[in-house]
Amino acid sequence: MTKSSAILFILFFSLIFKLEELRAALVLVVLLIAGGLFMFTYKSTQFNVEGFALVLGASFIGGIRWTLTQMLLQKAELGLQNPIDTMFHLQPLMFLGLFPLFAVFEGLHLSTSEKIFRFQDTGLLLRVLGSLFLGGILAFGLGFSEFLLVSRTSSLTLSIAGIFKEVCTLLLAAHLLGDQISLVNWLGFALCLSGMSLHMALKALHSRGNGGPKPPKNLGSSPDLELLLRTSQQEDEESEEGYFMTQGQQ
Repeated sequence: MTKSSAILFILFFSLIFKLEELRAALVLVVLLIAGGLFMFTYKSTQFNVEGFALVLGASFIGGIRWTLTQMLLQKAELGLQNPIDTMFHLQPLMFLGLFPLFAVFEGLHLSTSEKIFRFQDTGLLLRVLGSLFLGGILAFGLGFSEFLLVSRTSSLTLSIAGIFKEVCTLLLAAHLLGDQISLVNWLGFALCLSGMSLHMALKALHSRGNGGPKPPKNLGSSPDLELLLRTSQQEDEESEEGYFMTQGQQ
């Protein structure tokens, strides 16, 4: 329930950094989704003060993170519209931030594990390394898709997509693990879907009003594109000159 507050923080910082315009429809979408998720997970766990503070702090910092990421991705002068460029600059800093936590909480256990560093079974080592490699590919794909979505839409849309994932997780938990869903939970589920549907409808109307997708403004500043255009223009001019010379000789 506390995690659902992330969309409120994202909206708050998007308004502060002027990434979104304050509209009644946008506020309604956020309230429907956040309130629906709150109702959908109501009484699903016991309250814990420390956990509440940690998750609330994570939601607050996540709101700042994704709004700043949107600013980086959508500023043409920075040249970070390509998600690969963004990951190239941000992932090393993310690694440096997580490595101390890894070293403290998992470093000793991993260094003494018989599955990797003190392995005795080569097949087990290859299976573990394969699992790590597959997890790394999936994580890379997830990060790439997140940055691509934010660069093309907004951090608010990314948050709504994440909430859709949470709703699917809760539904699978109820179906596979036997979690009980009350009438209040189902009403919250309906509110969540209503908010998501309204957001998609507003996006579709907004894109239709703008006449469809527009090309990025910074394409003309690409050196490769400028060279390609100059070469094409020169070839066109040469072909026209050759045509006129042929006509004159005839």
